[in-house]
Amino acid sequence: MKNNTDTYQDYLPWFTLKSVHGIGNYLFRKLIERFHHPKSVFEASQKELIQIKGISEELANRILEIKISDAVKQDLELVANHHYHIVTMTDPMYPPLLRQIHDPPPFLYVYGNLSPLSQKISVVGTRGPTSYGLNVSKSLVADLVKYPFVIVSGMARGIDSSAHRAAISAHGETIAVLGCGLNCIYPQENESLYHQIAEHGAVISEFPVLAPPEPYHFPLRNRIVSGLSYGTIVVEAAQKSGALITAMLALEQGREVFAVPGNIFSPKSKGTHMLIKQGAKLVEKSQDVIDELNHLLSNSESLPVTKESVRLSDAQLSQFSDVELQVIKAMEPYPLHIDDIYRKVQIASGTLAGILLKLELQGLIVQTPGKMFNIKEAVSCQNLWLS
Repeated sequence: MKNNTDTYQDYLPWFTLKSVHGIGNYLFRKLIERFHHPKSVFEASQKELIQIKGISEELANRILEIKISDAVKQDLELVANHHYHIVTMTDPMYPPLLRQIHDPPPFLYVYGNLSPLSQKISVVGTRGPTSYGLNVSKSLVADLVKYPFVIVSGMARGIDSSAHRAAISAHGETIAVLGCGLNCIYPQENESLYHQIAEHGAVISEFPVLAPPEPYHFPLRNRIVSGLSYGTIVVEAAQKSGALITAMLALEQGREVFAVPGNIFSPKSKGTHMLIKQGAKLVEKSQDVIDELNHLLSNSESLPVTKESVRLSDAQLSQFSDVELQVIKAMEPYPLHIDDIYRKVQIASGTLAGILLKLELQGLIVQTPGKMFNIKEAVSCQNLWLS
């Protein structure tokens, strides 16, 4: 993003479509899946738009009649003037695990360097930790960045800030997800940490640059924290806390949840103990996390790499039928249950099982316990994934 002209040319359609009243993240995603780019959405007819489930005639007209607002123009100017980056959901730099969630942000505002191929783990907890909680978070993070994991958190007071600082001290990378715009540092005492994180990773947000830290922003922020990561570690949390919301979102997204046990008399351990009772992996040391995620680590043969990194030649692709290519396209870097794959491809269950077996025998996909499947190698033909 070199200047305002580049900003307007590349991202104006994205910002404008997001500004349409009634277009949330889910509908935005459906529109991109159908039309591939916001510019094509604005060029579509009303008839084409209402074929998308959730798009009424009224909403279709609102899309086609939208005017570029001053707020959109100001937001784009701020992005350019502060040298922030915009990463859209069709950009190879967009985190692949985040793209899988139900309502991924259409685009992210980024301060720093967001690496899509890195393996990420979230560390979250109470804003008022005990010395035990702080020591545990520092110890876990210092070990996890050696594997290497990028540490994701929300830059809140307490465990979040401790996790970011521990990652930086251990010469690792970290990502902060904000519940406000990039120009609204919250809490204010984290201004120095904010810039340090950008130097050792990235600060990201889905909210406009000047958006304040509204209360309803933080649950939205939490789904990105969990959505970026293979798993979420909860260090200390009361029974009602934002950290537990992040853990619940991680479960809904099919990600792993880890919990650190604490003092049975401390209210700040009630939430983590509840998670453990409900099946979260108990964590005493970093190896507990590594053992649980071993099949996803970069030194493992079965690591599901991102779609952008697959290297199948056109000649190799030509050996597959259209139905088989449809199944390959439906696969994700994170394991999917066979029922989820079936819902995506809508072919006979017997046919699907046969195709999955063929792909597994050819070394293209991996089956893990519970009829879970993930892509083992990605495909060099980008159009296969974006079509």
